[in-house]
Parts: sequence; C-alpha cells; structure tokens
Amino acid sequence: MKIVFSSHKLEKECNDDKLRVKRFGPRRAQLIGRRLNGLEACETLEVARTLRGTRCHELKGDRAGQLSVDLDHPYRLLFTPADEPVPKKEDGGLDWGKVTAIMILGVENTHE
Repeated sequence: MKIVFSSHKLEKECNDDKLRVKRFGPRRAQLIGRRLNGLEACETLEVARTLRGTRCHELKGDRAGQLSVDLDHPYRLLFTPADEPVPKKEDGGLDWGKVTAIMILGVENTHE
C-alpha cells in the first residue's frame, strides 16, 4: 500500500529512526516502524485487517472517516484513505478491499 503523510515534519519523524525515538520514545518508535512496514506491505487495507496485533479499525464520532492501528495502549497510529476518490461500497461504507493508499495523520491517544 502507498503511504503518504499529512505533513513533511510527520514524515521525517516517522521515517527517520533517530527522530522517531526522540519524538515518541524507544518502545512506541519501534511499534510505529513495525506498523508502517506492515501497512506498506499490504496490497489493500482489507489485508491490513489481518495483521497480527494491529486491530485496524474505523473510528467513530468526531473521528469518523479516520482509521487506526494500535501501538502501545492507549496510543494509536491514525490515518485516512488517500485514494481519490475514496472507494465506497453501495451502502456508502468504506470499501476496504479497494483502498490502496493511506495518509498518516499522527500518533495520538484517542481517548483523551
């Protein structure tokens, strides 16, 4: 899957090992790298659902349209589909099997 980032700063922080550790700490930095590598290896977002330990899922409420994968509790890697237009099913839901690109939004505790 193609991965893009919402900002150049976030891209550098996520893709540079030293910056990632400095920004997120060693454990979370390791998990972010692992999640990004796993997502990149997936052909579609549907395949990402099967990645062990990620719990890839759509968010609700004020975060509707965003998805996340688990990092260290309660932190998550947040993203949106980056395909244009966003693939939808007939019922209006996201067509996970047709999403081939995502945009990383950040790393957050979504429960705050």
